[in-house]
Amino acid sequence: MFPEFIKDYLPIILFLIIALGLSVAFVLINFLLAPRNPDPEKLSAYECGFEPFEDSRMEFDVRFYLVAILFIIFDLEIAFLFPWAISLGNIGLLGFVSMMIFLFILTIGFIYEWKKGALDWE
Repeated sequence: MFPEFIKDYLPIILFLIIALGLSVAFVLINFLLAPRNPDPEKLSAYECGFEPFEDSRMEFDVRFYLVAILFIIFDLEIAFLFPWAISLGNIGLLGFVSMMIFLFILTIGFIYEWKKGALDWE
């Protein structure tokens, strides 16, 4: 009745359909049953301590972007470390030395940013 490749992927397809159905159901239930009477505390400024800006086009300090870029760089470093650690037994000494060079270069960049004060928030 089903082609062979459909039989192989049927559990995954069922899992995705159930997950999608539950997600939509939870969102709809929350939308229908949630109370709609916010108090002044809920409408106050959240965590930052000041009211939102009137103009959304005002300039931000470049340090926001610098911290975001640094986070992405070091987050990608971790993303490279997991597959490397799993396949370390197969790639041997060359793979180990290559990753140590990669980590050394990233560490030098991190120390440079630290010394320049890019991580200090004034």
